[in-house]
Amino acid sequence: MKIRKANVHNENELITNVYIYENKQQEYSLIAIPEIEWSTIIPYEEERVVLKERLSDTLSKRVQQSAAEELTNKIAHWVGEM
Repeated sequence: MKIRKANVHNENELITNVYIYENKQQEYSLIAIPEIEWSTIIPYEEERVVLKERLSDTLSKRVQQSAAEELTNKIAHWVGEM
């Protein structure tokens, strides 16, 4: 498991830790942000455009739109590195 520092502002709070668990055998990554009670599974084969749209949609239900966009871009980048 990896812990990435997001440091994204959402209203009066700072979202700091994003937890990334990679399961190479089953070819997916599990992403969790406990501070906003959010998580998702990202299959390796998911297209980047589809991934960013899905992340943005689900994150915007938990945080402001600007924070959702920033988190989406960071998560997509981190998952792409793996």
